[in-house]
Amino acid sequence: MFDLLITNATLPDGRTGQSIACTNGKITAIAPDLPQEAGEIIDAAGLLVAPPFVDPHFHMDATLSLGTPRLNASGTLLEGIALWGELKPVQSIDQIIARALRYCDLAVSKGMGAIRTHVDICDDELKGVQALLEVREAIKPYLDLQLVAFPQDGVLRDPTAHANLIRALDMGVEIVGGIPHFERTMEQGAESVRLLCEIAAERGLMVDMHCDETDDPMSRHVETLAAETIRLGLQGRVAGSHLTSMHSMDNYYVSKLIPLIAESGMHAIPNPLINIMLQGRHDTYPKRRGQTRVRELRDAGINVGFGSDCVMDPWYSLGTADMLDVAFMGLHVGQLSSRADMRWCFDAVTVNSAKAMGLEGYGLEAGCDASLNILQAADPIEAIRLRATRLSVVRKGKVIARTAPSETALDLPGRPGTLRPESYAPKAAE
Repeated sequence: MFDLLITNATLPDGRTGQSIACTNGKITAIAPDLPQEAGEIIDAAGLLVAPPFVDPHFHMDATLSLGTPRLNASGTLLEGIALWGELKPVQSIDQIIARALRYCDLAVSKGMGAIRTHVDICDDELKGVQALLEVREAIKPYLDLQLVAFPQDGVLRDPTAHANLIRALDMGVEIVGGIPHFERTMEQGAESVRLLCEIAAERGLMVDMHCDETDDPMSRHVETLAAETIRLGLQGRVAGSHLTSMHSMDNYYVSKLIPLIAESGMHAIPNPLINIMLQGRHDTYPKRRGQTRVRELRDAGINVGFGSDCVMDPWYSLGTADMLDVAFMGLHVGQLSSRADMRWCFDAVTVNSAKAMGLEGYGLEAGCDASLNILQAADPIEAIRLRATRLSVVRKGKVIARTAPSETALDLPGRPGTLRPESYAPKAAE
């Protein structure tokens, strides 16, 4: 007898009529016909069942702080950083914890299974670190949280950032972060990359660096990050986040850069929502889109996962913790409009991001954790198009969130009395 059995499921790879059996928190079998004996049986009614959504790039210490102490009037990255500098001294550990827990509630309701959050260590009290270490422990039963020691003001530029970063790692933060383009000079930016990668290598840690989040085509710290990854043997353990300067670089240089990134085994984490909002602010027209070269990175064999970055904070005043919103924006900005491209965008907020985070037990096959979402959509493309309702969110064999199906009652002469969002679209020929 299974603990949980999901029947009549459609899987992201297109298989239909599948049953998914879960026992002791693990998926024990996926097959068309399994014994109908379980503690709970859920009929997926032919809808999509997928692994949890994964956000590989977020700032939980700032989330839901919109308007405190003021709003970002210019909408720029630099004013956001300045505003964050005003908020840090006046917020308390308890306030950070309360906001983070509210955000995690929202994330779970949207089918999130794991988040990697950068936590600012340019605060001598390390309030964000203390708060998010406590949050990580509190949410462990229902959400995986990775913490990145992030020197927001520059590990070399800020006089205490290096010592604070070491303290944060000693306290239990497990990933080394950086922001080389915010150091005072290009040379110091490159020096910071080398320093931070050496710290990670010595401690056996992963690296996730804000890299070249700028419109400046001469901001090329990702080159140093890839080279240091190779030099120190960090292949598979390093991610470059944002990489927006690549959208402004000349094609010849990029033709050399992308093979280097591929050789290094780095992961790439674009953040479509925030970068379409922040980048190109100094342009008139033509105006740059701001997203890195997603298609080219992907086609070179580099693992690309989309992150959300911010929700209602000094940098981004919108957001709902919905990774399908992120995929939807990434699809549009990157013009990823073929059927294969759109399915890949679903992977970019699930399996690709899980790979970037090194998640164990993730996936939709026997032996993986029994963590999954039942979505009100027939397939991954429809899930993105509709930002589909999460009917059931399952964590290690237990349903932890349920949402009623989206349905509209109609009163139209000669027309059906109800409309469900997945019911009206034609089936596209592949």
